[in-house]
Amino acid sequence: MRVKICGITKPEQGAAIADLGATALGFICVPTSPRYVTDLQILRVVQALEAMPVDRIGVFANTTIEIICQTVEVGRLTGVQLHGGESLEFCDRLRQALPEVEILKAIRVKAATDLSKARDYLPVVDTLLLDAYHPGLLGGTGQTLDWNLLKQFNPGCPWLLAGGLTPENIQGAIAQVKPPGIDLSSGVERSPGDKDLAKVAELFFKLQLTGSYLPQSA
Repeated sequence: MRVKICGITKPEQGAAIADLGATALGFICVPTSPRYVTDLQILRVVQALEAMPVDRIGVFANTTIEIICQTVEVGRLTGVQLHGGESLEFCDRLRQALPEVEILKAIRVKAATDLSKARDYLPVVDTLLLDAYHPGLLGGTGQTLDWNLLKQFNPGCPWLLAGGLTPENIQGAIAQVKPPGIDLSSGVERSPGDKDLAKVAELFFKLQLTGSYLPQSA
């Protein structure tokens, strides 16, 4: 199972979370977010990883391809997550600009029709991320989406379940939804951008109990 911990701001926490077992780290590149980091701050975290085999994904919303490309280059990112209202055409142009970089598209799920919208992006992205809908916030809300909507969701590409996941509810989420990957942010934090390493460790312990995740050293 792919496990992405998002909203990383501190080099020592990023390295510790990768060491605990995260397969991807997410960096919020949206200036209005309390978890926002600059490209140079991302680079400092990446340098602290010491070549650990972990994906490095920048999260953007409604910005320009030029800004995304600059952040990818400076921050040495391996992936770009689009969390705004990016069109299919925008995703296609970004794919052409960054052919070697993973493109993820986040879909905020309010109703079953949003899952049909998610499938529309399959030709122009590599991975989908399903997040909870909030009328005023793009992500990191701590709210879960309706897992019942996802019981038959099988888009034919890799995807991540996000939205209000915590060490306390992760076993139920996996049992009900069976996602190939998960994304957590506020569920393993003390405050926005400050991760609670004890909660992260508890998360991986709970994941091992589900049988859906094996330690990377196994």
